[in-house]
Amino acid sequence: MKRVITYGTFDLLHYGHVNLLRRAKEYGDYLIVALSTDEFNWNQKQKKCYFDYEKRKQLVEAIRYVDLVIPEQSWEQKVQDVKKYDIDVFVMGDDWRGKFDFLKDYCEVVYLPRTPEISTTQIKADLGKR
Repeated sequence: MKRVITYGTFDLLHYGHVNLLRRAKEYGDYLIVALSTDEFNWNQKQKKCYFDYEKRKQLVEAIRYVDLVIPEQSWEQKVQDVKKYDIDVFVMGDDWRGKFDFLKDYCEVVYLPRTPEISTTQIKADLGKR
């Protein structure tokens, strides 16, 4: 079984997120999503989410491409996760290109193009204009 992992906040879930998860799943048989906790988002990313971790987890778990959701609690946990879950492919959006190349010592690293016309940042900006 080929295992894939990706990381993200997945707040204000939209079709760009679903596209990323669908394409990530194409790299293997089992997709793990490491979902950023509220504490990690606030303390390390200075990001405030609209939905709390449990609600975002429910949403991501409902997507048919996702097999398991685990908490992302720190930047440093990626190597541990890759080893613990026997990961073959690490997938991220290409806005992170090169940032996780250190994982190539442990698994294949793939950066996928983002869905160009949609982003959570854009949704928040558009809603703020109303």
